[in-house]
Amino acid sequence: MLNISRAELVDTAAIIQLQRLAYQTEAERYNDWSLPALTQTIESLQAEFTQQIILKAVQGEEIIGSVRASMQQDVCNIGRLIVHPQYQRQGIGSQLLRKVETLHPQARIFELFTGSKSFENIRLYQKHGYAISHSEKLSPEVELVFLRKTKDE
Repeated sequence: MLNISRAELVDTAAIIQLQRLAYQTEAERYNDWSLPALTQTIESLQAEFTQQIILKAVQGEEIIGSVRASMQQDVCNIGRLIVHPQYQRQGIGSQLLRKVETLHPQARIFELFTGSKSFENIRLYQKHGYAISHSEKLSPEVELVFLRKTKDE
């Protein structure tokens, strides 16, 4: 059974390991092994615990998914939505996304980004009501697509 809850500092190493595994396909897709998700250190993730909510999806004893979110005024910024490759396309990413939205009832806008060639990610976000707002070049190989969802009043 899947359990989604707040991650704790003791989960940091497992989340970093999962993050590196989950971003392998992105690195291959863009031929860029310097993506921030692949180079992030345990220490920098530990520092994020003071600035944002970090969730984990646990099946059995294994962390198989995670997502992070932080608030800036009425905007909830969502990042690093990851699911173990063996568990993708089973609704875990959707559950993590819904949970993070539920934990931020004060947010009027939800924002996130993904790579422009990450069509599966873009489809997932659009399925949950996110629309492309703009894009930015991260490097010659990587362009980021930003998506946002405005909460119905």
